[in-house]
Amino acid sequence: MALKLFELVGTDQARPFSPFCWRTRMALAHKGLGAESIPWCFTEKDAIAPHHSEKVPVLIDGETSVADSWAIANYLEDRYPDRPSLFGGEGGRAMGRMINWWGDVTVVGGMFPLIVADIPGHLKPVDAAYFRRTREARFGKPLEEVVAGRDKSVEGFRRALDPMRLTLKTQTYLGGGAPNYADYIVFGAFQWARVVSPFKLLAENDPVYAWREKLLDAFDGMARKSPGYQV
Repeated sequence: MALKLFELVGTDQARPFSPFCWRTRMALAHKGLGAESIPWCFTEKDAIAPHHSEKVPVLIDGETSVADSWAIANYLEDRYPDRPSLFGGEGGRAMGRMINWWGDVTVVGGMFPLIVADIPGHLKPVDAAYFRRTREARFGKPLEEVVAGRDKSVEGFRRALDPMRLTLKTQTYLGGGAPNYADYIVFGAFQWARVVSPFKLLAENDPVYAWREKLLDAFDGMARKSPGYQV
């Protein structure tokens, strides 16, 4: 039975944009697995409620449903052990757990205030209203004020990537000589930003930029072929 994946989209169903869904997309490609994409929007919570989740991604594998990108990665690793490993062993899985948190807090959390005001323009009116209401409540101010001064504040975000930048001086990927799930965790955030925002997060001479370019071309250019801004 074919795998199915609930993915966050806006007005363009061919433009999935959740950083967490992109982690799963890359993980599936790494495993050589295809999945039928089921487009899902912010206000369609009833569609995934039977799978005990209010957020995507949600993976359906026959009678099994798995929510949360980290849980899905672990499921794929254990359910399909004969396919290329996402972690390269239990040590890699343990390190991946730390990178997963770093990706959530530092990378996704760091870039979100820089691109948040660009997201509603990609959403249907009902979803845009929901997104603006909930995110403005989180920040305590209008989204336009959140991103004000981002041309300067992006420098702080770039500095926060120094541990990754230093790692890439001695190896091609976070996973070593080839990408693994650690790379997909971080790449998912950059692909999210590329899909929703024209704001330039990385300088072109940054090793992180070069790393991102390699992953855009991975799996026959799967991520690069997805609609996005040239940043």
